Amino acid sequence: MNRLYTQHYKALFTLGIPIIIGQIGIIILGFADTLMIGHYGTNELAAASFVNNMFTLAIIFATGFSYGLTPVVGSLFGRGESRMVGRVLKNSLFANTLLAVLLTAIMVVLYANLHRLGQPEELLPLMRPYFIVLLISLLFVLLFSGFKQFADGITDTRISMWILLGGNLLNIIGNYILIYGKCGLPEMGLLGAGVSTLASRILMVVAFALFFFCSKRYRVYKEGFLQGMINRADFLHLNRLGWPVAMQMGMETASFSLSTVMVGWIGTTALAAHQIMLTVSQVCFMIYYGMGAAVAVRISNFHGQGNLPAVRRVAQSGFHLILLLAVCTSLPIFLLRHDIGYWFVDDAAVSLMVMQLVIPVMIYQFGDGLQCNYANALRGISDVKPVMYIAFVAYLLVSLPAGYLFGFVMGWGIVGVWMAFPFGLTTAGALYYWRFRTQTVQKHSETL
Repeated sequence: MNRLYTQHYKALFTLGIPIIIGQIGIIILGFADTLMIGHYGTNELAAASFVNNMFTLAIIFATGFSYGLTPVVGSLFGRGESRMVGRVLKNSLFANTLLAVLLTAIMVVLYANLHRLGQPEELLPLMRPYFIVLLISLLFVLLFSGFKQFADGITDTRISMWILLGGNLLNIIGNYILIYGKCGLPEMGLLGAGVSTLASRILMVVAFALFFFCSKRYRVYKEGFLQGMINRADFLHLNRLGWPVAMQMGMETASFSLSTVMVGWIGTTALAAHQIMLTVSQVCFMIYYGMGAAVAVRISNFHGQGNLPAVRRVAQSGFHLILLLAVCTSLPIFLLRHDIGYWFVDDAAVSLMVMQLVIPVMIYQFGDGLQCNYANALRGISDVKPVMYIAFVAYLLVSLPAGYLFGFVMGWGIVGVWMAFPFGLTTAGALYYWRFRTQTVQKHSETL
């Protein structure tokens, strides 16, 4: 038994480490953005906090939709049907483009109503141009995500890692040049950070497309892509898998993004502290996500082969590894709690508020790891519709009301808003685990 689990630990590390490294690149970019913008000005940091969280909701929803491709590609890859993988990728990119158009329209409506959301008046002139530039980049986020889910599904997680790291490095350099006005370019402040993000997202899509169409490694998939047609069956199948995952991830992110609106009611200092703590907490989530994505890929491969005992062992192995990662990421955050705020701003009030948020962040790591692992396990077996309903209960009926109750009714302020997150995440994780266990036991009994 131990040998069987050891085999899965090794395979998950092999798949997951490149994804984690790529996600750490995103984390480093988030740190760099927050550091550079924070030292440029507290108002700029607060404005970035609000706009970034609004777009995080849209981007997580969009990438969640693209995750519907992973179990399809993983199952086809497990059965050796490589040409069909290319055809499904073409349909996925088409579906992602349509979704980008829809989300852009929704975000335009949000932009037109920024002044109605109760945010500090002095931040609106900073928010508006930054919002527009990020809006333009939304299509490129979705196209890159489609290519990434394809590569992950065929277990080639390294290409995404290198492109993400390269794009994020360019973004950081662009931030430095455009925010502060280096190399003879004008000082653009927060808008410069947005322009740099747009440029890096475009370049990452171009790089992935060039690699896909020019690399010998992807020749068989390229042939399937070029010869395959956009068709109703693939399109509907991807939508059936993509929308529930998009809704699940969107509602999870909404519990954080809509909490940002509540934090904005408290004031600019609280909003700045909120952005710093979100940046730090994303370190943990992105690492769990990397391992969770590996769980989804490996489970989809075994599910395509009909190997249900291996499916269950992969899920259990993934959770063991995520628990280990949770300890490794939480401990440094706790030990450095007095210093974290000062990394980003020189404001003592903001730094004190950041230190107060460390305890809620520590508490919710178990629930975050649990929900990340078993949501991905359900994605791997293509049982995605229930995750949407579970997310609704956990994040919109538990987490958000609890945030308002603790933060405003009980008067705990921003700490109260953050104390709600452990309730929502743990509720989601427990229900995902129950659903996965129920489904795999049922499928196993049907095969006997």
